[in-house]
Amino acid sequence: MFPEAVGRYHELLKNTELAEESRTMLDEGLERAKLIFGGRRLSPYLRPHFVSETDFARICHVCEVVWSAIQKVKDAAVADSTLIDDLGLSSIERELVAIDPGYTAVSPTSRLDSFLTAGAYSFVELNGESPAGIAYADAAYDIFTSLPVMKKFSADYNVRALYGRRFMLDVLLESYEEYLGRKPERAPRIAIVDLAGVPTVKEFELFREFFEQAGYPSIICTPQELEFKNNRLSYADQEIDIVYKRLLVNEYLPIMNDYPALLNAYRAGAICMVNSFRSKLIHKKALFAVLTDRKHAHLFTQTERDAIQAHVPWTRIVRDEQSDYKDKTVELLEFIRNNNERLVLKPNDDYGGHGITIGWNTQPADWERAIQNALANGDYLVQERVPTARETFPALTNDGRIEFAEQLVDLDPLLFNGKVGSAFTRLSATELANVSSGGGMVPTYIISQK
Repeated sequence: MFPEAVGRYHELLKNTELAEESRTMLDEGLERAKLIFGGRRLSPYLRPHFVSETDFARICHVCEVVWSAIQKVKDAAVADSTLIDDLGLSSIERELVAIDPGYTAVSPTSRLDSFLTAGAYSFVELNGESPAGIAYADAAYDIFTSLPVMKKFSADYNVRALYGRRFMLDVLLESYEEYLGRKPERAPRIAIVDLAGVPTVKEFELFREFFEQAGYPSIICTPQELEFKNNRLSYADQEIDIVYKRLLVNEYLPIMNDYPALLNAYRAGAICMVNSFRSKLIHKKALFAVLTDRKHAHLFTQTERDAIQAHVPWTRIVRDEQSDYKDKTVELLEFIRNNNERLVLKPNDDYGGHGITIGWNTQPADWERAIQNALANGDYLVQERVPTARETFPALTNDGRIEFAEQLVDLDPLLFNGKVGSAFTRLSATELANVSSGGGMVPTYIISQK
């Protein structure tokens, strides 16, 4: 939160000539960089998100403490299958997470979706499997830094961008070196693997360009195009050393038996996969239920427990059972039924805002139906409402105007081997700050007064 800086930036936009020149450059930059998601501009806003150096230092500390607790959940789950029950993994997912990836990190790259307000900093989800947005944010930094209004703004404030692709490359190489047990003798070939036709293909191209400029041959391919023979995974006769897996497990499972090369290579230890299938352990939203359930408190240090209590919302799998809430024992279904104004229902394993029911926006009859659906599904969570952040942003309209509008502000730090290296911010006019659900993103700048 940095209201003085926001006020200064918006004051600059009152200069019609400066605003129009900046708007035109933003539009042209987005088009040139192909920062388009599902046919829409990925960043239809004329201002980035500003976070103070003080707030960012606190964010980094909290993220890293919570991450240390998350890594302990992984370690405990590998050693104790009962914890896997609490995370809600299917039988095939259990088989996948049992395969050792060859390195210790559960998710070398991850994203903690969060809200920063004047009085709180709260996580709502962790994307520990295949976090998107790293390269998009880098491209957005290039565009926004060049805007005339940002150059004027930078006369009054120190402005720091958080480029992420270099950190992504670093964790790929660090994971590969740990997997090999030695320094590689040559530059490894990296394969960015996902389904064909996904809306994030432009981000894959941005990564490939960056990797190759750094001296690492790279390809983009699908599981259907891979071949595994003679203990080597290949694409069009190009042998692969590192798989940068953007493919979600849920999307691979339906085609896995027909196109098993990726799994067979991974099972044989013939590739280093980042993130590995083991990342599914912490990608499940039930991770927050494990973190906040007092029966698992012994896994964590006091520092970690304090951070969890302050920053991770109370979460439980929806079941007809007793549970704890703020040191009280409650009948869980009754508690959910009577407290919709502060609760959200969400599927344990989905993305893009699918299947989420926001209690305070839902009529009692619809809330009851959502509860019954959650019970019938068997893999739904209830989560306590957290303080959300809202700010006014200059939004670009379809007819070329600038319209100031209040937006939900979802700050998303990106972690690389447990350390915050980059971040971006998702904006939305609705309660779901999700690009897949119609929101947009802006780069996050760390700023201080000159």
